[in-house]
Amino acid sequence: MDFEVKAATSDQTFSLKDAKGKYVALHFLLKTECPVCLRHTQDYWEKADQLPNVLQIFLKPDTDAEIKEWADGLPADELTERPIYRDPEAKLAKEFGVPGGYQFHGQVVHYPATILLDPDGKEVFRYVGKSNRDRLSFEDLAAKVAELSKQ
Repeated sequence: MDFEVKAATSDQTFSLKDAKGKYVALHFLLKTECPVCLRHTQDYWEKADQLPNVLQIFLKPDTDAEIKEWADGLPADELTERPIYRDPEAKLAKEFGVPGGYQFHGQVVHYPATILLDPDGKEVFRYVGKSNRDRLSFEDLAAKVAELSKQ
C-alpha cells in the first residue's frame, strides 16, 4: 500500500514510495493535548541517529487548527527538523487497522500504536498500546529492527 501524508506544521510531505530501501516506523499518536505523545516523540527524536536505516513518522489525527494551536508553543526549527504529520480523521490509522474506541479527553480516538514497515513497504511488526502511557519504547523498536535485519 502506498500513501502520502503532509506535515502538520510545515510544507513537507512523506510518501512511502520515496522511502524504499529503509524501514519506516509509523507512530500513531493521540490528540495534540497529549503530553505523553510529546515525550514519546522527543525520546525517539533524541535517539533517532541510533537507527539511521529507520524513518520515524509521527502521525496525529487533529485538525489543522488544533495542530497550529499546539505547534505555536514549539520552536519553529524543531517543527521543520522533526515534523508531525497529519492523519485527518485517523484515515491512515483505520487503513492499517489500528483499533479505535479509546476514550481520551472526552473524545473517542484510536489507540496509540507503532507499525513497522520493512524496506519494501510491507508491515513486519506492530505494537498497539492498551492506554495512553502504553507505548513501544525506542529500545524495543531498535531490538526489533536488529532482529529483523538479521533474517
